[in-house]
Amino acid sequence: MNMKIFSKNLLSGKIILTGIIFYLSTLMFMGCNSCKTTDETKKTKEKMEITKEPFGKTKDSTEIYLFTLKNDQGMVAKITNYGGILTELFVPDKYGNFEDVVLGFDNLKDYLGDHPHFGGTIGRFANRIAKGKFSIDGKEYTLAQNNGENHLHGGIEGFDRKVWNAEPVETEKGPALKLSYLSKDMEEGYPGNLNVTVTYTLTNDNALKIDYEAITDKACPINLTHHSYFNLTAFRQDVYGHEVMIDADRYVIVNENLIPTGDLPAVKGTLMDFTTPMKIGARIDDIPGVPGGYDHCYVVNKEAGELKLIAKVTEPESGRVMEVYSTEPGVQLYTGNFLDGSNIGKNDIVYQKHYGLCLETQHFPDSPNQPDFPSAILKPDEKYTQTTIYKFVTK
Repeated sequence: MNMKIFSKNLLSGKIILTGIIFYLSTLMFMGCNSCKTTDETKKTKEKMEITKEPFGKTKDSTEIYLFTLKNDQGMVAKITNYGGILTELFVPDKYGNFEDVVLGFDNLKDYLGDHPHFGGTIGRFANRIAKGKFSIDGKEYTLAQNNGENHLHGGIEGFDRKVWNAEPVETEKGPALKLSYLSKDMEEGYPGNLNVTVTYTLTNDNALKIDYEAITDKACPINLTHHSYFNLTAFRQDVYGHEVMIDADRYVIVNENLIPTGDLPAVKGTLMDFTTPMKIGARIDDIPGVPGGYDHCYVVNKEAGELKLIAKVTEPESGRVMEVYSTEPGVQLYTGNFLDGSNIGKNDIVYQKHYGLCLETQHFPDSPNQPDFPSAILKPDEKYTQTTIYKFVTK
């Protein structure tokens, strides 16, 4: 073979081979970039948001606002500065569908009217104080008797009927709303100027975290809680099918007026036992009294001030699970016993008996009059703090 022709063919082959290698490398590079782009797309999260819109006016023409918090998973919480009320909470089910799971209204007018504390921030003292009286350092104080002869949830106009200052905050954990309120000395009969801050954070792991802080210039009782009625079916039915676990070996026994006797009996072998998951409807009809149902405070198994899982609610059909974490010594299980259809909520849903359940983290009822209960008295040289977390997962 002619050497010139051979060299020419060899050179051409090298060029062709180089081109093929370059072409294949380009395909591989594009393929890798394509894979990377696909992976990045899968990991794309929604943008965290905090928005504010008018929600109406109070009777004295004070402008009220509705704040919408959205985390990077698409979960949404709506909170108004009237009463620090959680009006809506959109939570995913096992199929990824987001639905509202808290009872409430879609307008301010209904929140200004008569309702059983839907979604409210409760204070100064959640639950009941016997006969509306307590003493501190030998001085007796008298509160409103707004629940028969007893005082309930802070009085005639508790914290869930006050206008709070609101400040949207962006945090690394998710969007937050900081609410503050000054409860003046002798408001509703309570001593001391009490400065309160409640911060709602919608975390990016689908939890609604509520941090409470308060200081006072006079010794006073304080017991703050959150009062949402949860229905993990998104209101398709009552809560009888909700499976509840409460990590509590004892509960606060009460008399016919729901005032503690001072005894803390064991739950084992009783209708109060939720140490293993139990459907609400399994024994609710056996609870004595009128109107019937659970309205009991549990003594949770933990150290004072420790933040830990204290309760869990599972709704099998939707797959929604709500985990409750708290620093408080007790949690009140209330199954909406007094709901009677008189309140018509969002989307014209009629809220019937047992259509929602509350897990109100708190000190025990009537603590100011029960020396053997954990103290609920805040002194001027102290700071009140507590944290409650409602975390949502699916199964």
